[in-house]
Amino acid sequence: MKKWTRYESRFEQFITKYSEELVRWRRDFHQHPELGWMEYRTTFKIAQILEKLSYDVIIGREVLSSSFRLGLPDRQQSYAAVVRAKEEGVPEEYLEQMVDGHTGLVAKLDTGKEGPHIALRFDIDALPIQEFEDAKHDPYRLKFHSKHPGVMHACGHDGHMTIGLGLAHFIHECREELTGTFTLLFQPAEEGSRGAKAMVEKGWLEGVDYFLAGHIGFSVFELGEVAASTSNFLATTKLNVEFKGKSAHAGQEPQNGRNALQAGAAAALQIHSIPRHGEGITRVNVGKMNAGEGRNIIPEYSLLELETRGQTTDLNQYMVKEVKRIITAAAMAYDVQAGVEIVGEGISSSCDQELTYLIQKLWQGSSRIKQIKESAELGASEDVCYMLQRVKEQGGQATYMLFGSPLEAGHHHPLFDYREEVLEVAIEAFSRIVYHLSTGDEQGNDHNKG
Repeated sequence: MKKWTRYESRFEQFITKYSEELVRWRRDFHQHPELGWMEYRTTFKIAQILEKLSYDVIIGREVLSSSFRLGLPDRQQSYAAVVRAKEEGVPEEYLEQMVDGHTGLVAKLDTGKEGPHIALRFDIDALPIQEFEDAKHDPYRLKFHSKHPGVMHACGHDGHMTIGLGLAHFIHECREELTGTFTLLFQPAEEGSRGAKAMVEKGWLEGVDYFLAGHIGFSVFELGEVAASTSNFLATTKLNVEFKGKSAHAGQEPQNGRNALQAGAAAALQIHSIPRHGEGITRVNVGKMNAGEGRNIIPEYSLLELETRGQTTDLNQYMVKEVKRIITAAAMAYDVQAGVEIVGEGISSSCDQELTYLIQKLWQGSSRIKQIKESAELGASEDVCYMLQRVKEQGGQATYMLFGSPLEAGHHHPLFDYREEVLEVAIEAFSRIVYHLSTGDEQGNDHNKG
């Protein structure tokens, strides 16, 4: 009991010490959102903070297996992101290490004492959304809304990074009491399921005993409510489809044109009519279509951006197969060529029940955590599944938690926002678990696997 009582007191002091810093970090990240594979300033700011602590901080090509990255930006987008990062104060020596979209970082701390290897993942990218400038929207009202037109932290990743930094400080300050090794993964390009596999294939999760990750919001929870695990991760595939036809004058020689816009429109309509599968959840959405140059020109090109989802990887592949069949048929019907590129892909996975039950026991005595529920449904896809699965395949335990907060609007909405107090709730939840797994519980039971 003495060990745990001392910890409770120390944690309260820790939260008080860093509460203002957490808000400052979160608001800075929110003001400077960056899309996947272009998180240059974001990576630098995280590294700048962690390099002052007891971590080995790795950035650049050592973080990712380059060939497993998906959905990379074009050269023009990447160049513009680097120029902006320079303007925002990122030193040249950091940018040189992150060249060509090698963003994200890994922070490792080895206590030097035998114990478990614990890894945690925090995603860092933003979304291509224009944030609303509305007096009812706290980021705008309090003057920390996005400075980058058309880019916004509309899914809570600004908070996830902040939670990771808060936990990093806790581990640093408790390192004399803790045992084992800690690996903190600040993952780029989570949106679109593009970045996790590149980190997994670099080997960061080899030998991990416990893996933890989480998300602000999604299920309808009150502030202080936490789900110890998540169910219903949907496998997903993100596709770009290009139709190429032949342009012609729409009045003088329409017979010589081959209309790529019509092929794209027909494909989009038919894709949404794919029969859903009786063995589980399936989803499909064509989210974007670009085509045409003018009203009197037969469109030569059209581009569709779409996604499929499935309750299992097999169900998702059923949807992908049907999408490709329809694309081929539309191309034949309008005598155009079609090309399909996979720009993101995620598998389905599950959380460990044993770890879930353990987490449910660890919140007693907290003034911030009001309740820990066994599980909640995500109802979406998460790139983290590659990490969950790799740890589980090696005999480790893994879970993905949800942290409740009232939301101003839903995820991926221009008014998305959350209560900043949830940052403290999440850091305390992670810290209690990490401390317990590393040292054993208050009764002296040793849960270390290492």
